[in-house]
Amino acid sequence: MTAVRPDIAPQRAPEATNFPTGFVWGAATAAYQIEGAAAEDGRTPSIWDTFSRTPGKVRNGDTGDIAADHYHRYRDDVQLMKQLGLKAYRFSISWSRVQPTGRGPAVERGLDFYRRLVDELLEAGITPVATLYHWDLPQELEDAGGWPQRVTTDRFADYTAIMAGALGDRVGMWTTFNEPWCSAFLGYGSGVHAPGRTEAASALRAAHHLNLAHGRATEVLRGQLPASAQTSVTLNLHQVRPLTDSAADVDAARRIDAVGNRVFTGPMLRGEYPEDLIADTSHIVDWSQLVHDGDLAAISRPVDVLGINYYTPTLVSTPAEGVGDSRNDGHGVSDYSPWPGSEHVAFHLAEGKERTAMNWAIDPNGLYNLLMDVTRDHPGLPLMVTENGAAFDDYVSPEGRVEDPERIEYLHGHLDAVQRAIADGADVRGYFLWSLMDNFEWGYGYSKRFGAVYVDYASQRRIPKASAHWYADVIRRHALPPTDAS
Repeated sequence: MTAVRPDIAPQRAPEATNFPTGFVWGAATAAYQIEGAAAEDGRTPSIWDTFSRTPGKVRNGDTGDIAADHYHRYRDDVQLMKQLGLKAYRFSISWSRVQPTGRGPAVERGLDFYRRLVDELLEAGITPVATLYHWDLPQELEDAGGWPQRVTTDRFADYTAIMAGALGDRVGMWTTFNEPWCSAFLGYGSGVHAPGRTEAASALRAAHHLNLAHGRATEVLRGQLPASAQTSVTLNLHQVRPLTDSAADVDAARRIDAVGNRVFTGPMLRGEYPEDLIADTSHIVDWSQLVHDGDLAAISRPVDVLGINYYTPTLVSTPAEGVGDSRNDGHGVSDYSPWPGSEHVAFHLAEGKERTAMNWAIDPNGLYNLLMDVTRDHPGLPLMVTENGAAFDDYVSPEGRVEDPERIEYLHGHLDAVQRAIADGADVRGYFLWSLMDNFEWGYGYSKRFGAVYVDYASQRRIPKASAHWYADVIRRHALPPTDAS
């Protein structure tokens, strides 16, 4: 995909339009962010356990040791999901909980947790959507080289077979990877995510091996699951815009699109790496040695659904000579570069936009444009918005409530964007709010709250925010409620 045009603001769809029949309403979480129980029932450290214990890597020295204690409170959490009317729940599996060394037999106690969770969801009438990998590689596999090593794809295929065998009779939708861009480029390029390495060549090798592991896992799932089961992958595709229409800025957007989007969509959806990506990065890695015969055919095995995560657009330019270039973490401006081959690109915050607590610009049109870009470039491909949400400075009032009107406005705008995209031909099958509850927000620790449900970490009390009740109303209506201005 090549999203290098200016922002487009299409006409708003009629307010009364319902979402399509069968549209799935859900919420999402990730294992390390909520489960806790970091050393219970055989679980061993993942790269995030190690990274969060490294001084200076996570704000306030926070770790996921307890997180939201979901491992012990999952039954109550599922009942909370039921009360909110969720139709689906997207969760991830902790690889080191079920296969502690990343190789060999599974630990049944770890598998049993996910069996119990899935059974509880099904009993509550909630469809389980299982993600095999959300960034938490077993530390032993990282010690052996991690994702830059091809052998890690073998280990992932074995792990996939274990999970398909354990849950394949009751989970009908599977996601191989969540945001492999973050795993490759934030983990091995900028070093701000686990495992914290800053090696451009390793980041590109990791990207290819994550692609290959996705393809191999898809083959395993197809071979073990019932024909009715669906396979997917979730990508945080960047809605890239040039700052101006100058040739230099348009080329900057092309370069970021290549290493931010097409490094995954090219091999996964077209069976090829883009020529411009290879040209941009050939001084970093030898693609002819990295990509083996048969790799692209394996990577491009068809998926049933493409998951799309979106939070904010990416605005770029080529800086003037002598002007320092700012850096971007994939969602907002920061001071590091996870973009191999695009070293001299400036990232900008969109002017005139409201911002979240992450300092990310709020721009629902970016989601509309992204969905339409994918629909244009890959016609007929079913899509789901698998993450969308915002962090704000939430607090509990003296009356015990959490009012978060900014989040409600954010969600309303982005769901309206989804509705407009559907009206204009995008085959969007569902929407998963990020996140169900406040949690460990990676390098930000517990300082940022994305949840629809407030978590008091000291007591582990759950308090549905005003946005949770609003979202429940959307689900009941199967349509957006009127805004105060409408």
